[in-house]
Amino acid sequence: MSNTGMIRVGVEIRTNELRAVAVDQDGQLAATRSIAFDPAEETAQQVKSLIGGLKKDVGDFDRLGVAVPGLVDQGTHRVAFSAHIPEHSNFDLIKEISSATGLIASIENDANSAAYGEFILGAARGTDNFFYATLGEGVGGAFILGGEIWRGASGFAGEFGFVPINSEGMRLEEVASTDNIVRRTKARFHQDSTSSLNSLDEESITLENIITAAREDDDFAQMMLERTGVYVGTAVASVINLLNLEKVVVGGEIMDAKNLVLDAIIERARELSFAPSFEAVSIVEGELGDFAAATGAALLAEK
Repeated sequence: MSNTGMIRVGVEIRTNELRAVAVDQDGQLAATRSIAFDPAEETAQQVKSLIGGLKKDVGDFDRLGVAVPGLVDQGTHRVAFSAHIPEHSNFDLIKEISSATGLIASIENDANSAAYGEFILGAARGTDNFFYATLGEGVGGAFILGGEIWRGASGFAGEFGFVPINSEGMRLEEVASTDNIVRRTKARFHQDSTSSLNSLDEESITLENIITAAREDDDFAQMMLERTGVYVGTAVASVINLLNLEKVVVGGEIMDAKNLVLDAIIERARELSFAPSFEAVSIVEGELGDFAAATGAALLAEK
């Protein structure tokens, strides 16, 4: 079976996992796959292995979009900087992947990719001007303006994690990334002896543990997630005030907490936004979940 030109494929590279999707000609997810990833090993060969498995599901294809955490220089098509996978910095990753897979490959920042996926197939369908925030291993953001990714003067627009959220200059990523939510929780959870988190080994606590406890009405876990939403809402208000957008879409691992975080984001943004601008915007959860960035990368591979 050959689907060349019909199937669009994207891969998201994460610090410990590769995620791939195939999107068919009707814009439906035809297949998804994921495998463990080791940044210390050759990335291109690990992508080749993942792609080989996907071809068994959907047949042949000739293009591949790759979403990466880090700043992508669109002039050189290289990762200019990656805090999470430094091995990719100033390295011609796409040339290596093209050589290993035999595919025409393109590269994009993971937040830009996820935003584009939500724009075409997800929560921002029909919206030409919106902001996308992703809250996970890192905190990222992306703008779609006039139906196109807005990159800024040097290609690095949307660095949402760098937005300061207090007068001391604390940045959003310092409190709202996965590791920092867990760090803040560990720093406080001994103060609440009623929390179910106290029954866990402190060193092994994860964001998933915190979200599970919150869903089970653990007041302390709920407070930590709601506080995270307040921090994010503070930064979102700045975006709303500056750009008067139609929509803000929030994705990433933290959205497994659903309204525990989203409601706090909305309420805080309401408090700090210019009222007419807030009334014009809707703040919603992304629809594409774990495969948002890979989906967007697949769609961008055809552009």
